[in-house]
Amino acid sequence: MARVFEPEHITGLAKWSTVPVINGLSDRSHPCQALADVLTLYEHFGSLRGLKVAYVGDSNNVTRSLAEACALLGMQLAVASPAGYTLKEEIVDEVSKLGAPPQLTYDPVKAVDGADAIYTDTWTSMGQEAESEKRRQVFPALSGQCGAAGKAATHAVVLHCLPAHRGEEITDEVADGPQSLLFPQAENRLHAQKAILVHLMAGR
Repeated sequence: MARVFEPEHITGLAKWSTVPVINGLSDRSHPCQALADVLTLYEHFGSLRGLKVAYVGDSNNVTRSLAEACALLGMQLAVASPAGYTLKEEIVDEVSKLGAPPQLTYDPVKAVDGADAIYTDTWTSMGQEAESEKRRQVFPALSGQCGAAGKAATHAVVLHCLPAHRGEEITDEVADGPQSLLFPQAENRLHAQKAILVHLMAGR
């Protein structure tokens, strides 16, 4: 799944390497996380096609790979990010070529309307610490704990790639609540990465 969003230094390394190169995480994409995400949704719902996933927060590397996964696997993705923090147009274009384009909005209520899963991430990712205070001013109005969550489907689950900043993008009540899949999702990081290694060592 990394093929669309791999940064040049990773594709360049892979080009000259005699062994497979895995993009475990880059500023631009996080395909290994996306594999764990879709595994978690598949385990819970039994099927992926037709699910609606709402992502609320900064459109970062996690969002980009999640968008690609949803497009490839027949899921609908709605992304609610504040102005200045949305998916770039070229990324939306690339994802659109794979399947359904993500629906972009500034309104989390609109994004989570009818959603089967609500996904959020920290407002400030690694390397962005200098922007922390600025981001705290921007994101609370958007997040509201997926305060829009009342618009989601009654069976909706909550995802977060962790680590979480509790009290910012997610509350204890939601993170530890009955609809939270945060910890099965974290466990599936291990299983998804094992599957990648098995796939590569088998020479497929």
